[in-house]
Amino acid sequence: MTQQIKIKEGVPVFFSKQVLEANRFYLDAYGPAARPFAVVSGGCERCKPDYRIDRLDFPFYCLEFIARGRGSLRINGQTRSLSPGTVFTYGPGIAHVITTEADDPLIKYFVDFTGRKAHRLLEDHGLGPGTVAQVNAPDAILHVFDDLVANGAGGRRFGPQICVTLVELLVLKIAEMQTTEMRYPTGAFTTYQTCRAFILDNYLQIHTLDDIAEACHVNKAYLCRLFQRFDNQSPYRYLMQLKMREAAKRLQRRESLVKQVGYELGFSDQFHFCRVFKNVFGLSPAALKRLRQPHEVESRTPS
Repeated sequence: MTQQIKIKEGVPVFFSKQVLEANRFYLDAYGPAARPFAVVSGGCERCKPDYRIDRLDFPFYCLEFIARGRGSLRINGQTRSLSPGTVFTYGPGIAHVITTEADDPLIKYFVDFTGRKAHRLLEDHGLGPGTVAQVNAPDAILHVFDDLVANGAGGRRFGPQICVTLVELLVLKIAEMQTTEMRYPTGAFTTYQTCRAFILDNYLQIHTLDDIAEACHVNKAYLCRLFQRFDNQSPYRYLMQLKMREAAKRLQRRESLVKQVGYELGFSDQFHFCRVFKNVFGLSPAALKRLRQPHEVESRTPS
């Protein structure tokens, strides 16, 4: 037996119209419920200030992730706050109400999936339908969701299989990264979220921990204690990882120079830049350029 998806104007009817913009996909006109595990749809939505979803039921299992903004969720008889890093699940028979704060609308990702293995996957990792969790590294979940949406919308041969694998990865990452503070939000956790979001949004301009502490109105020692409590890395390592990811992108440009990329990212000492890069990626910036640009290297090799 299959679960039919009602289509209107080319999209499933359960896709909300209360959004300013959306990047969404669906893989089947009919939910493949007979399969052990299949992804039906997913995407990213920027909600309108009056966004409100009020459902008594939903035909598929769904995992939602808050990337930006604030809101609230009413589920299992409880009202929970939504903020960046919040993850929640629902499915058949789970009533839920999702709303956004008008002055800070939600940007959220979702994925709908089905099959007899879907429920077990969630339950086995503490994310059964009706669960609300908080992850301590939202950007790590964001990257997987971006990959999921790209593969779901790509129309490629193995896209559906890749999406299944990415949903399994999402569940594993969320289970690993959820914080014990999720049920009892504290001022400390809110401060941690603020500091982490500041680093993510401004890492190109940040050079020291003092820059972060001053901008977030905390002292440096407390900043480090927050990351020790809620994260699996120091704030400095998180900053360096973001900078090195950007460095890797820039180094792939044919005309890029290692020294110039390091300078652009705030490193006056080329050797320091190379040491940090190798510590993050396991190879030097020059080695990455050779790996990414083999044809360029070959063209300079004497015949």
